[in-house]
Amino acid sequence: MVHPFLFLKWLVEQFHLHVADHVIYTWFVMLLLTLIAFLASRSIKKVPSGMQNLMEVVVSGVDNMVEETMGPKGKTYFPLIATIALFILISNLIGLIPGFYPPTANVNTNAALALTVFVMTHVVGFKEHGFSYLKHFIGPVAWLAPLMFVIEIIGHIARPLSLTLRLFGNMYGHEIVLMIFLFLVPFLVPVPMMLMGVLIAFIQAFVFMLLAMIYIAGSLEEAH
Repeated sequence: MVHPFLFLKWLVEQFHLHVADHVIYTWFVMLLLTLIAFLASRSIKKVPSGMQNLMEVVVSGVDNMVEETMGPKGKTYFPLIATIALFILISNLIGLIPGFYPPTANVNTNAALALTVFVMTHVVGFKEHGFSYLKHFIGPVAWLAPLMFVIEIIGHIARPLSLTLRLFGNMYGHEIVLMIFLFLVPFLVPVPMMLMGVLIAFIQAFVFMLLAMIYIAGSLEEAH
């Protein structure tokens, strides 16, 4: 939600540091994910319980999605996909807590994530196919290669832009809508808007993860 008071920003300013809101809360999400990973793995048991049980369900679910979407080769990139998905999900959800700002409501955070996927897509492509990966950009017909190359370049450049703006638009838009309704009907709107916010948080994390998997899977395929 839109917060008049950001707790962590106030805390950082006590040390006379001036850091952007989205950067402060990005660090917070990173620390939170590190803590969750530590709690889930500090005493692994054959019969899981507590945090280990929860994370095994999450990791297993993401792992199945990666294999179904990207095939067996996709398992190599599971750590990247899972990290992005969990980071976006937690970033989206903390925005529902008073005094906390969702890093994904800032275009810079989303651009960094999108560019990571964009760069990784082509790194994987060249790693898998060598310079034959360039065949993805020229198409199967030789005389159409110059036109296809331009079209493919535009399409690939549009990918990080669409990833960035989709996530930013939904998260920032939710913040603005919630602020408007809170001013109009402060006592009736928060609960349903919070529930909608949780739904949006999960959907946007899923969509970003799915598109990242599709883009990387495309670079793993042979050019036709």
